[in-house]
Amino acid sequence: MKVIVGLGNPGPRYRNTRHNVGFEVVDRVAQQLGVAFSREKYKALVAKADCSGQPVLLVKPLTFMNNSGISVARVARYRVHDLQSVLVIVDDVNLPLGKLRIRSVGSAGGHRGLQSIIERLGTEAFPRLRMGVGAVATAALVDHVLGRFAPEERPAVDAMVGRAADAAVRFVTEGIAVAMNEFN
Repeated sequence: MKVIVGLGNPGPRYRNTRHNVGFEVVDRVAQQLGVAFSREKYKALVAKADCSGQPVLLVKPLTFMNNSGISVARVARYRVHDLQSVLVIVDDVNLPLGKLRIRSVGSAGGHRGLQSIIERLGTEAFPRLRMGVGAVATAALVDHVLGRFAPEERPAVDAMVGRAADAAVRFVTEGIAVAMNEFN
């Protein structure tokens, strides 16, 4: 089974914020696969799907961003035999708006959600898809990532979410190497 985890913060207050692009991607994948998040399990909203004959679990942690590792570790403990079958999708302020970067392993890069996952799993060896949400201009980092996209940014964000969803599906069907070659 493959697992796609989109990081974000739960609740309407955080909907459409920069920090929640991971949630947007797994929502898009769920829509493409014709499933809905209908269960709460592993301290997350989950949806089971079939993607070209490959079982996949879509996950949206409910632990808030900085504690994402709690949920991801529970999913890993009960559903995963190999961490290379887990793709974590996360925002990245160090990438320009719209840019995707997929890696099979890597550091947290200052992202507290990834850091929480690394600490709980005890390793950096899991795939991640970073999504550029733009650098901090004048706002503080927290205000920036918890802020919503400007109306003129939304078309680029929507296109990025679509490409990221396609990359996640490619990860499920063909593996991390193919996804990296096609979407990096």
